[in-house]
Amino acid sequence: MTDLTWLSTRELADLLARGEVSAEEAVRAHYARIDQVNPVINAIVTTDPDRALEEARAADARFVEARRTGEALPPLHGVPMTHKDTHDTAGMRTTLGSPVYADRVPETDDLVVARLRRAGVITTGKSNVPEFAAGAHTFNPVFGTTVNPYDPTRSVAGSSGGVGAALAAGIQASGDGSDMGGSLRTPASFNNVVGMRPSNGLIPHLAPGHAWSWLAQKGFMARTVGDVALLMGVAAGPDPLGPCSVDRPGSDLDLPELALGAAYEPDLRGVRIGVSPDLDGLLEVDAQVQDAVRAAGSVLAGLGAEVDDSVPDLRDADQVFSVQRAYDFVATWGEVVRAEKARPGGPRIKQAVVWNTELGFALTVDDLIAKDEARGRLWAATQAYFASHDVLVLPTAQALPFDASLEYPASINGRPMENYLEWMRAVTVISATGCPAISVPGGFSREGLPIGVQLVAAPGKDVELLRVAHAFEAATGYAARHPDL
Repeated sequence: MTDLTWLSTRELADLLARGEVSAEEAVRAHYARIDQVNPVINAIVTTDPDRALEEARAADARFVEARRTGEALPPLHGVPMTHKDTHDTAGMRTTLGSPVYADRVPETDDLVVARLRRAGVITTGKSNVPEFAAGAHTFNPVFGTTVNPYDPTRSVAGSSGGVGAALAAGIQASGDGSDMGGSLRTPASFNNVVGMRPSNGLIPHLAPGHAWSWLAQKGFMARTVGDVALLMGVAAGPDPLGPCSVDRPGSDLDLPELALGAAYEPDLRGVRIGVSPDLDGLLEVDAQVQDAVRAAGSVLAGLGAEVDDSVPDLRDADQVFSVQRAYDFVATWGEVVRAEKARPGGPRIKQAVVWNTELGFALTVDDLIAKDEARGRLWAATQAYFASHDVLVLPTAQALPFDASLEYPASINGRPMENYLEWMRAVTVISATGCPAISVPGGFSREGLPIGVQLVAAPGKDVELLRVAHAFEAATGYAARHPDL
């Protein structure tokens, strides 16, 4: 049988569609890889082989019937996949990495999971997260720490760290995640994979709930840009309960040049790109990461792009991000934090979550008005920049994968980090703009640790962003280097 471990999702789906691999074979190979590598990396925290194999046999029976009747099967028919443990999965434990929800079993699927399953995905388990997805290092008191397949003493980042490690280790080729302050992009950087934060409304937030949310976005990680586009193609699209839905089909995001067997020669002539290793001094960035960003600029110029070193004015981004994040924490976790603080013995929630929620409780009307004014200035600055540029290139993670025993890196270039958010500013300032952003493999440090490069486009320009990311990926080939587990 074909070795399924390192196939892309497109390749595996193609084999399944042609009957060269059965869904049961794919699921068994997936679980065999979990058994092989998960004891080292601790990426997958919940599994249900009985349920998954039952679904796989049903998928194989449907395949046989479809061959007889000519029925069209969904595009991901029989593809096994774990989901982020903050995304609800009907009938499967979803803990959010918190003792508060350690035994919680939802009755319905989150929208992104439901759309993947409708496309044919077989749910096999859940990937690890920081508690409540807060922070860019994947550890929690329920399941412990997930470590980096390239060096198990190092962090995988977060909050989609479990899926990032699973992709890097060959457990699956792609998976779902979410990104408020870099939670798709930073794990992609640390694990030598691709992570994309899409424009608001492509995968909508639904009512009832925080349907007008914009800072946090659902999205995908994969070992290739093509697989991210494939999953966006099946999961994006409007919903009547999503008031901020973008009225375009997800299929618009799955580009023809990404199809299997498509002839492709990367060519970025006419594309205008700004490249900055530190956003003109706004960020503290490790020297090796800066070198990788400069090298990426040279690659893009070599593909014909017009490259300069100009950057947008992002001075308002920190205020917008910090206030909106605090507000969103209260909206989502405020009642839980109140209840936990009143609990005898104290809260079962990590201090970082309590701290960020208390910042939200302390917000005033004046704070919120000032944030909206700052967001307006930031939007104008972003639009002005993208009037003369198509893409901005900068670091994804300001530091290399750090010691997994730490909560976050204490310093960069000898400069102390004041809190667990400061070392993530390369991604949080971009979140504040509302721009789509993608992290792609950008090389390796002298120690062999992955370094990601972040590409950013104007809001709504997700297709154009994927095209540039694909060209860079094709020209460099960094994603083909896998860890030795």
